[in-house]
Amino acid sequence: MDVRTFWLAGRPATGDSELTVTNPHDGRVVAAHSVPTEAQVEEAVAAADAVAKEAAALPVHVRAEALAHVSRRIAERADELAHLITSENGKPLMWARAEVGRAVSTFRFAAEETRRWSGGVMRLDTEPAAAGRLAYVSRVPYGPVLAITPFNFPLNLVAHKVAPSIAVGAPVVVKPAPATPLSALALGEILAETDLPAGMFSVLPVPNDRAASLVNDPRLPVVSFTGSGPVGYSIMDSVPRKHVVLELGGNAAAVVLRDADLDWAASRIALFSNYQAGQSCIAVQRVIVEEPVAEAFLGKLLPAVSALVTGDPFDEKTQVGPLVSEAAAERVEQWIEEAVAAGARVLAGGTRDGAAIAPTVLADVPADAKVSAEEVFGPVMVVQTVPSADAAFEAVNSSRYGLQAGVFTRSLDLAFRANRELEVGGVIIGDVPSYRADQMPYGGVKESGVGREGLRSAMEDLTYEKTMVLTGLTL
Repeated sequence: MDVRTFWLAGRPATGDSELTVTNPHDGRVVAAHSVPTEAQVEEAVAAADAVAKEAAALPVHVRAEALAHVSRRIAERADELAHLITSENGKPLMWARAEVGRAVSTFRFAAEETRRWSGGVMRLDTEPAAAGRLAYVSRVPYGPVLAITPFNFPLNLVAHKVAPSIAVGAPVVVKPAPATPLSALALGEILAETDLPAGMFSVLPVPNDRAASLVNDPRLPVVSFTGSGPVGYSIMDSVPRKHVVLELGGNAAAVVLRDADLDWAASRIALFSNYQAGQSCIAVQRVIVEEPVAEAFLGKLLPAVSALVTGDPFDEKTQVGPLVSEAAAERVEQWIEEAVAAGARVLAGGTRDGAAIAPTVLADVPADAKVSAEEVFGPVMVVQTVPSADAAFEAVNSSRYGLQAGVFTRSLDLAFRANRELEVGGVIIGDVPSYRADQMPYGGVKESGVGREGLRSAMEDLTYEKTMVLTGLTL
């Protein structure tokens, strides 16, 4: 069997046990990987701690060129990496290829931001007492970063933690999701080709029950976690003196107002409720339609959902594949059944076949049903009709989550009002909440997390301002 090594302080290593990775679609074994021992985890953390000062002092050109190299090599290995993502995650190739393309951009953006990353100066002689004084303000990394990444974007969400860490000169220890470690290990191969110092990165595919020791280790002062809210907040509560960045879940809403382009809205919502099998923090889950266009919109939405191509994720035409596991699909099926028992109507889908859930549209769903109030993380949308834009915005804000929202309108006034009133980290006008450009600030409010990703935003989040005051200058 193919057994992958892990990456210990920049070099390949093997432990004393192995775990296998299987494809969610057909259950076949994709590969096995070696699991680090406790001693090897300790070695990785010690190496990150030991290299921290050297990493922070790395010249800008060294960091930038390393990041640019990774971007180029991901592009060169794009087909291989896309097939690897589909193999371990089950997402259709079309989405796997898109993820690889985004990872290329993420590292390229990081290289570009690294070259722009610089300090600033501030004259202090605005008051007589500070005559001859000048402040130089720079940003300094807190120290080594523990990056805990999820299964749904096993390459690009690792990139969003590794790239800004390297950009600011912070060593990074990656703990990938147990279901999808192979993409992160492949990224480790590419990172090992750079001139970064030993200890600058490790990729440690350890089971989740061994993550606590990494989280609690004082030599890793930053924890950057993407995943579920309960796990994220338990991490924050367990290490209150650390700098914790959380990108958590949501139940993203798409608002369709009476002046929307209904054909565009229906096609986008149908696709992006079901892309990645709904396993995206910003997949469309709640659809809030203004009453005057509700019937016409639904008449366009349901055919668009039915037209989606489901099945084998290795088929280039497939748009909706399986969930990451049969257990995940069984949970989603149970949530659908609970909603139906509480009075919801199934307008499309609602069935399960192994790890796959048919694209599902529900109506008349009680507000407290899990498929409406929680993050379903499956190909399920809940359609709600409201009488006005006021009611639509209130419905968006009724959630305890606040990651992103999409508003389909042609009104500039309504667009700015939505931006002003919606309690989310990002408002996407004229499109689904699932839109994300990798260089833009990305993150949520309320129970959708703290901190921001998006290269420069993440670089700022991993660093603190440090001020040096020069005295006795002639300005």
